[in-house]
Amino acid sequence: MNILETKSLNLFYGDHQALKDINLQFKKNSVTALIGPSGCGKSTFLRTINRMNDLVEGVKITGEVIYEDKNIYSGKWDTIELRKKIGMVFQKPNPFPMSIFDNIAYGPRIHGIKDKYKLSEIVEKSLKGAALWDEVKDRLNKNALGLSGGQQQRLCIARTLAVEPDVILMDEPTSALDPISTLKIEELMSVLKKDYTVIIVTHNMQQAGRISDNTIFFLNGEIVECGGTEDIFYRPRDKRTEDYITGRFG
Repeated sequence: MNILETKSLNLFYGDHQALKDINLQFKKNSVTALIGPSGCGKSTFLRTINRMNDLVEGVKITGEVIYEDKNIYSGKWDTIELRKKIGMVFQKPNPFPMSIFDNIAYGPRIHGIKDKYKLSEIVEKSLKGAALWDEVKDRLNKNALGLSGGQQQRLCIARTLAVEPDVILMDEPTSALDPISTLKIEELMSVLKKDYTVIIVTHNMQQAGRISDNTIFFLNGEIVECGGTEDIFYRPRDKRTEDYITGRFG
């Protein structure tokens, strides 16, 4: 079953076309990796899925992004509600300068949950979901900026989980992390897909091969090839895909 679909999606920064006629479907409870060289449109596409590009001046978008049977650009979606359903984890961990507890409770509070017992439940569940609870349960009132880089990134994932999204977008979530922290985030993704749909931008071919069910190869704002990760990596149909995956360019 598909949870998201794009139809004839185009994006322009002024006169520059950054996305060209993108038609894709994303299956529920799967991990999809977006790969391709720098500047090929991966992150732009990711931000289009939850309307983050609305914040960029001079952007024009045509086509459709279908979620819950509605085009998210049709004016029927409130962007705050949309970003609750389609959450985002960025390249660099960005915890708020407040306690670990308040970081996680921030989203639920915005959406009207004030009950302390309920918030405590959400914080515990979210931190467990991000495989961080055991490491921080005794210091929930300490400032989140005191956590290590890898812990901060898992905190940001927990913060996303706290508002109960359907889809989690991740823009190179491990590029600023050490190998051990990277491994923890990768292990977490295989757990998260039981309850969520994950779409991740990565420059790391080995990572894409390890964690994703499906892979999409972007080049110059276009989709060159998409399909099951094993097929893309071991049986690519397009020579450009093979060249990129084997390191001949990019």
